[in-house]
Amino acid sequence: MDHAAGLHAAFRADPDDVVWDYLPYGPFDDLAAFEAFLRETCLGDSPLFYAIIDPDTDGPVGMASYLRPDPANGVIEVGHINFAPVLQRRPAATEAMYLMMRQVFVTWGYRRYEWKCNHLNARSRRAAGRLGFSHEGLFRQAAVVKGHNRDTSWFSILDTEWPVVAAAFEAWLAPENFDADGRQRRGLAEIRKSLGSPTI
Repeated sequence: MDHAAGLHAAFRADPDDVVWDYLPYGPFDDLAAFEAFLRETCLGDSPLFYAIIDPDTDGPVGMASYLRPDPANGVIEVGHINFAPVLQRRPAATEAMYLMMRQVFVTWGYRRYEWKCNHLNARSRRAAGRLGFSHEGLFRQAAVVKGHNRDTSWFSILDTEWPVVAAAFEAWLAPENFDADGRQRRGLAEIRKSLGSPTI
């Protein structure tokens, strides 16, 4: 709860509240409603939520979680990803996803890391492919979210794919991959392909 006010302010910097469009909750007009949501949803072990902290300002700028952990089969999912406008399209956003992925494969020893999203959420589908997830299929009419049908796209990364995925992240995040204006010299998918993994 320490980051509630900062997160609420960061999300409210999106004047159209589009960051909540494909999530089953939100937007939250006031801090009290957001705090109630955090208490009810985000303080348990599954989903296990993390606040994403801006390395430049030390302030919270997003959130993400692990969910549906299945240690017996080595499967876990990433979800509830919400990046405030200040975090979007910044290296820190990619680094946060890399660190969560590394924890899954290296620290916890899982075999499979899943990403699922509303099929209408084109940005989420592109992000999954960019980060190295493989598209596995479409689950039609999988849920009803905010009164609308949700077809769910499924993606995954396997432990056998992790070494190339990790090497690509590390090469992309290296300072020499960015010019003086902070623009990437090579894209993440391009680097991964050069290391032997096909572009998704």
